[in-house]
Amino acid sequence: MATKNVVLNARSRKLMMRETVTSYLFLAPFLLFFIMFVVYPMFMCVYTSFFDATMGREDVFIGFANYKELFNDPVFWKALKNTMIIVVVSVPVTCAFSLWVASAIAKMPVVATSAFRCIFYLPVVTGSVAVTVVWKWMFNNYYGIFNYLGKDVLGVIDKNINWLGDEKYALWCIILILLTTSVGQPIVLYVSALDNVDKSLVEAAEVDGATPMQAFWKIKWPQMMPTTLYILVITTINSFQCFALIQLLTSGGPNNSTMTIMYYIYYNAFKLYRYGYGNAMGVILAIIIAILSAIQFKAGQEK
Repeated sequence: MATKNVVLNARSRKLMMRETVTSYLFLAPFLLFFIMFVVYPMFMCVYTSFFDATMGREDVFIGFANYKELFNDPVFWKALKNTMIIVVVSVPVTCAFSLWVASAIAKMPVVATSAFRCIFYLPVVTGSVAVTVVWKWMFNNYYGIFNYLGKDVLGVIDKNINWLGDEKYALWCIILILLTTSVGQPIVLYVSALDNVDKSLVEAAEVDGATPMQAFWKIKWPQMMPTTLYILVITTINSFQCFALIQLLTSGGPNNSTMTIMYYIYYNAFKLYRYGYGNAMGVILAIIIAILSAIQFKAGQEK
């Protein structure tokens, strides 16, 4: 009997080892890709941030000099301020608007719900260049639709406004475009989350006299917290990484009023060829995003 158990245990270990090896073989292509294109670049980003690295000569180790210069760089602080404004405005507005729209279309017939989900998700799958070109035409200070509506139709402005060329309006135009391209995925996720809410609990609350608002905040909202947490984190990261809009519309101008950290990293690394300085900014940006994500996760778990 003991010999039989030993044989069975040996076979079990061999089977487990075979399954483990097979699993890692299936994972090997992804792990190799992850190490080569994620882990290694991250390591090199941190490593190069301690060097005066540029094109055409050997890298020179300078320690924390890039970080010292960074914190004394007024353009960096301006870029950080603009980035934080984008995050603080776009993240809550995106979440609130997405939840409101999802709550409205979730009550519609299935065909209407699917149609609206496609409509709102369309800007997400449309190329960023195409979307940006359309918005650039709408904001044009000579023949743009916003100037036409504001001056010729509504009469709320006296003359054409250079929306993307005026420091007062340029950043808010960027935020508006970012909002329109960011709500598609949260709306789809919130519609799915609302469909997964336990309907029996909602019906029981309504029988007990709960209003629709009370049923939403006391029953639906707690069940949607995991989805909300995911949307908050993803929207925050996407807002911090706002780059394509800046590159295609304003290039950080006018007078750095739309300069963001991501664009400033690109500007230093690929236009001035200061790779070490750009990587130092990348490290700081990664730390900021990690801290904010951890705070959001902690707040979501407490609720």
